[in-house]
Amino acid sequence: MLDIGPLELVALVVLAVLIFGPDKLPKMIQDVSRTLRKIRQFSESAKEDIRSELGPEFKDFEFEDLNPKTFVRKHVLDKDELGLKEIRNGFDLKSEMNEVADAVHGRSGDTTAAPASGAAAPAPSNGGSPARPDLLKKQDKPDPGERPPFDSDAT
Repeated sequence: MLDIGPLELVALVVLAVLIFGPDKLPKMIQDVSRTLRKIRQFSESAKEDIRSELGPEFKDFEFEDLNPKTFVRKHVLDKDELGLKEIRNGFDLKSEMNEVADAVHGRSGDTTAAPASGAAAPAPSNGGSPARPDLLKKQDKPDPGERPPFDSDAT
């Protein structure tokens, strides 16, 4: 009952008797129960009016589905039409982050340690396209009359 223990319930009853008195307490309980009953009836009649206005295709409409958590759970998480469970289970954040870190540091995916010479491992070329630039290698300064190479990412 609303997570109230027996000792707390006794304390609430004693407090109610002290505040309202033994002669007014039964009338207060009747008034509160009558008010709650009227609120429930009003809520149910409003729900029925909304269902009737929506039409016959919404006869099984539940107002609890309007809660965002319930809506997402019912329409997205419970149904596996889109394969979301496989995507969610197949995504490994730690391995993805390790791959990104390896790419940034210039390490290939199959080696775990950097080469002993201090230089980064060369990136393999993929099907004739030029290899990635080595980000760890210090760039040579251009000659005084020579223009620096164009970097499309920097502009």
